[in-house]
Amino acid sequence: MAIDDGSTDDARLSVANVGKRYSGQQGPVQALEDVSFEIRPGEFVCVVGPSGSGKTTLFRIVGGLEEATTGNVSLNGDSVTGPHPDTGIVFQEYHLFPWRTVRANIAFGLERTDLPEAERERRVADLISLVGLSGFEDSYPKSLSGGMKQRVGLARALAMDPSLLLLDEPFGALDAQTKTRLQDELLDIWARTEKTVLFITHDVEEAVTLADRILVMDSDPGRIHDVVDVDLPRPRSRTDPEFGEYYERVLEGIRD
Repeated sequence: MAIDDGSTDDARLSVANVGKRYSGQQGPVQALEDVSFEIRPGEFVCVVGPSGSGKTTLFRIVGGLEEATTGNVSLNGDSVTGPHPDTGIVFQEYHLFPWRTVRANIAFGLERTDLPEAERERRVADLISLVGLSGFEDSYPKSLSGGMKQRVGLARALAMDPSLLLLDEPFGALDAQTKTRLQDELLDIWARTEKTVLFITHDVEEAVTLADRILVMDSDPGRIHDVVDVDLPRPRSRTDPEFGEYYERVLEGIRD
């Protein structure tokens, strides 16, 4: 099936013919096969698919945390062969340093740069305000809710001012009310920062709520089955009939 993957000459992120093969007890396992797509600057793209479709493997390859067996990934024209300084990553698990305050967790990456201390402090203060954590600067992770911890993770990912924000099911462990609120906040942050976003999720409703485009993956091996352009104004209502039509199209793609 021919797929319109949104390819353009000014793509921020390019994934070309990526495959990933692992050695298994019963022989080689093909986790990904011939995955290709591009993301334009400032675009919000979600990846959805069933378990075993290689979503997290794709996330790790794009983030430079794992090598592809075949194909290549480039960001702003640079080949991604390891963690890229222009990529901010947010995991489902919070990965915060428990001995560091909110402020210190966000500042972690900045401490390894040549930025003057005053500039680092200003940037951290701006990010704390951006993610809605004013008043919690000196709190430690153990005293924060799950949603607040994920806000810290998002602010830390933004601290180095990356062009690409890469998120792997960041709201998957949260309750429905917190998840909805953080989705709205993420869209607001995205609109204000104009970052390019690749968001991995198993939640079809979440993908339709957030994305400009949805890459629908199938499994055995993982590959792109369909690309859905979501032409709905924001904010999007889950009760809108058009929202339901997109939801059913994506769900049908996963079932297929």
